[in-house]
Amino acid sequence: MKPRITNRRSVFLLSAAVAAIILSFLLWPANSDYPSGKAGPRVDVSVPSGASGSTIARALQSAGVVKSSSRFISLELSDPRSQGISPGIHSIETHIPSRQALAEMLDPKLVRGLIRVREASTFQDVLKAIRSSSAITDNFSPKHAFSLPAFVTNKSLEGVLAPADYAFATGTSANQALQAMVDGFTRNASSVGLLNGYQQYSPYQVLTIASMVQIEGDPADYTKVAQVIYNRLHIGMALQLNSTVQYAAHLRGQISLSTASTQINSPYNTYRNVGLPPTPISNPSKDAIAASLHPAAGDWLYFITVKPHDTRFTNSFAEFEGWVTLYNKNVRAGLFK
Repeated sequence: MKPRITNRRSVFLLSAAVAAIILSFLLWPANSDYPSGKAGPRVDVSVPSGASGSTIARALQSAGVVKSSSRFISLELSDPRSQGISPGIHSIETHIPSRQALAEMLDPKLVRGLIRVREASTFQDVLKAIRSSSAITDNFSPKHAFSLPAFVTNKSLEGVLAPADYAFATGTSANQALQAMVDGFTRNASSVGLLNGYQQYSPYQVLTIASMVQIEGDPADYTKVAQVIYNRLHIGMALQLNSTVQYAAHLRGQISLSTASTQINSPYNTYRNVGLPPTPISNPSKDAIAASLHPAAGDWLYFITVKPHDTRFTNSFAEFEGWVTLYNKNVRAGLFK
């Protein structure tokens, strides 16, 4: 086998280029930036989803926020915080130094039109965020014909709204906003290979599994949680997942479930019903979907998080019962608060 040869000259040149960018920012002439303490009135600067750093810099210069877009670009390249500039309509002071402009662009209190779809959120969560946005002008119409992936035959929006930050211009309709989120999901589904499904499971079934994996496990355990679900489905064992009961009974966020709640009459109650719930129960991340397409190898049938970030897997019910005792002890000790 030939030894791997590292191009050290390329690495050196790249490091030198980064250093030059940082140094160039430090050596910019003073007249390329507005002085501090002399800010002008606020203006709205729109940052669309996926905007590049140079696009943002040019928008700031055009709006009179910064004096030089080039100087702001140099600041972006030297300050990793600039990657946190969110899409939306930013209300920013004019005639301010580039560093102050960056600080204001990073302040979430100064952003309008931003709707954040969180991982594990539900359709109702997203709808609530849309209705509270000042940029959205009308209400959701359930009769609207959304452009959905072909495998979503029931036309449900549950689970098909891609987690991300979305920026919408004033006057955007609720249905337009939701379609943008569906479009994001469609791109994600294609990029991770969801359209191919997994073994005998259809893309929609895998998506439903991913929506449970998202809630039930930490990212490091997603592939194991997915395998437990597949193992139970394979032998016809009820999934018995708290997340599905919490979804059905509107009990999300609760640490434990009562025996009575596991007996509710709902197709989402995986304690009473064998198989998958009829739809996803959350909007899963790309990682959760990928984990459900590529589960870890294992014969586990049981898992439990005995304390935060300590999830254990086994095929032994006796061992699982011992962990349940430990979990209850940790709950009483307040470790889950």
